[in-house]
Amino acid sequence: MLERLKKNKITVYALGRHICLSADKARRVIDQIRGRSYEETLMILELMPYRACYPILKLVYSAAANASSNLGSDEANLVISKAEVNEGTIAKKFKPRAKGRSYTIKRRTCHITIVMTDLSIDEYEYEDIYAFENPKSKKTTGVYVYDDIYI
Repeated sequence: MLERLKKNKITVYALGRHICLSADKARRVIDQIRGRSYEETLMILELMPYRACYPILKLVYSAAANASSNLGSDEANLVISKAEVNEGTIAKKFKPRAKGRSYTIKRRTCHITIVMTDLSIDEYEYEDIYAFENPKSKKTTGVYVYDDIYI
């Protein structure tokens, strides 16, 4: 019996784009939760006094829901493996100032990515090569039979 290693999908992510928040203010919160477990992350985000905690908390909830939906994993086994903040677009407005001059107001946005890993799932598993019929080895002739009707 021939076997090969098959890589399992063990990571899920949630992506928040165009969040009205400075990237530097979001980074100081993200640096606190990177590498921590799911429950510990929730406690930290609920107790921190920063405005950036609420959108990050929503993203952590979303990544955990993706993990339970896509992988069928338990939330106790989840760890934040990667968390990053990138700068988004900047909306510029002009405010009138003295002597006919203008002052630029910059509304900064950011993109936040939360990647969670399930520790209970092994990354690799053995797969039997001939357990199922390999669809790549099957040649199709272009004739399909449906209830004795040839198409």
